[in-house]
Amino acid sequence: MSQFRYFLWPVLLFAASIAAYASLEPLFQHFAPEADRMLAHRISMTFLYFSGAWLLARIIVAVLRKNRNGSRKVPKLLGELITAALFLAATAATIAMLLGQSAGGALASSGLIIAILGFAIRNVLADVLSGVALGLEAPFRIGDWIEIDGTIRGKVIEIGWRTTRLLTRNDTYMILPNSQISRQRMTNFSAPKRHYRATLEIVLGHDISVSQGKELLATAAASTKSVMKSLKPDVRALSYDTHGVRYTVRYWVPSFVDDIDCRDEMLVAADAAIRERGLPPPYSRIKLVPQESGKDE
Repeated sequence: MSQFRYFLWPVLLFAASIAAYASLEPLFQHFAPEADRMLAHRISMTFLYFSGAWLLARIIVAVLRKNRNGSRKVPKLLGELITAALFLAATAATIAMLLGQSAGGALASSGLIIAILGFAIRNVLADVLSGVALGLEAPFRIGDWIEIDGTIRGKVIEIGWRTTRLLTRNDTYMILPNSQISRQRMTNFSAPKRHYRATLEIVLGHDISVSQGKELLATAAASTKSVMKSLKPDVRALSYDTHGVRYTVRYWVPSFVDDIDCRDEMLVAADAAIRERGLPPPYSRIKLVPQESGKDE
């Protein structure tokens, strides 16, 4: 039913435009003067151009939505861009039809005005062009959790012509210019899949061997409930320092929404395992050597 309503008005308008063009042309050809025939032709063609552009835009957007990857939605900006491009083509065709041979001269004379306006709104144009690039390349989509420049994190709510709106963990909106997003390093935690691997670094003292430390942390990680069970966590030794051995616990998070809960549960499980084993916290060992009294004399 929703698909029927989505195509209803464009189809009706396009069919009416074709019917008007097919019926008015012969009628005016026999019973109207030349000027009226030209006017009727231009009006019917104008309706045909714009109704066709509207219907074609609806068809393309519907095909993109049908072929979307999983639950990732097609950006609203991409649909608006396709619609705007088709309506722009219809407008150009209408202008060329109305002006005839003078269309080129009219466009050439307006070049200076376009250049001045472009310079005046260059920042806006930069945001719009960046928005177009984001819509075409689709590095993120509606519903994705992203991180920008290592500091800004949020869920993509809307991708507009000039700005992109994020919903942060604190339920606040963050509105960013598209040109700023395109210049920064970005991480998408929702692509190519919703789950991803996270890491947690823990230092254990030298009171326990490396193999025992890895086994201790791996057992603690496996006891957690929030992390994914289908992909088991593992432990790797990173470095052998003076105050202890540094380990990294690698575990899989179901989605970015569970990131904080998984990390918290991993820390609680590791702390409980370390305390149950009775291990002291890592510390630097300093050995004091008494100086013999006869050396300084």
